[in-house]
Amino acid sequence: MRLAVAATAPFGADVLERLAARHDVAYLLTRPDRPKGRGRRLGPPPAKETAERLGIEVRQPERLEDFDPEEATVVLAAYGALIPEPVLDRALWLNVHPSLLPRWRGAAPIERALMAGDAETGTTIIKLVPELDAGPIAAQSAFAVGEEDDYASIAARTAELGVELLDGVLPEPAFMPQPSEGVTYAERRSGRTTACSTGAARRRSSSTASVPSRRTSARAPSCTGGRSRSGARASRKGSSCRSRCSRTGGGE
Repeated sequence: MRLAVAATAPFGADVLERLAARHDVAYLLTRPDRPKGRGRRLGPPPAKETAERLGIEVRQPERLEDFDPEEATVVLAAYGALIPEPVLDRALWLNVHPSLLPRWRGAAPIERALMAGDAETGTTIIKLVPELDAGPIAAQSAFAVGEEDDYASIAARTAELGVELLDGVLPEPAFMPQPSEGVTYAERRSGRTTACSTGAARRRSSSTASVPSRRTSARAPSCTGGRSRSGARASRKGSSCRSRCSRTGGGE
């Protein structure tokens, strides 16, 4: 199937490469090159490096208000910027989100799952809507979090699972609303992650001693010397909890 991919951070680069092995990727939409590293030299985001290695066209608009997706479907994973609502209306935008939505909407779901000691996590495919990571669900699958799991292992597994789920979604997408219970928000800020909850948060009730050690392995790699986000945010409206937790957009 022919589609476009919107991705910037390492998680998105992984999804891009896996999708390119199964589908015809028309182009990559990614964020502009940014200064990174100690020297703050201009450098490409990880997804761009992957696209260039694979021979995929790269598009890097500074602003998206006039962006025309051209393709009927755009798969978004760790893009890291607001998608304007008019642009959402120009294509079907499917978001690969590395959590069991509605748990851990926002910028750092993998880190939060590890730091909270969640017994399981997974991947959810949603239709992108203006509200942060609140779109209807097309597919979702869970897996157990092991004691030895860290950010890298969970990110790889959720990316792989996301592409597998898309194989079933892309031919004929169908959606169901997200549950209203159990909504939590997570964001990454200044190298650490905070969260706020608007529902009952599932917590691991056993092996709590493993949680502190997980916190040291929950950090995500930086993509451009700044905050990285997967998922997208097209609105700042909502409760005070939501506004605090949605400023960095959604996902890893």
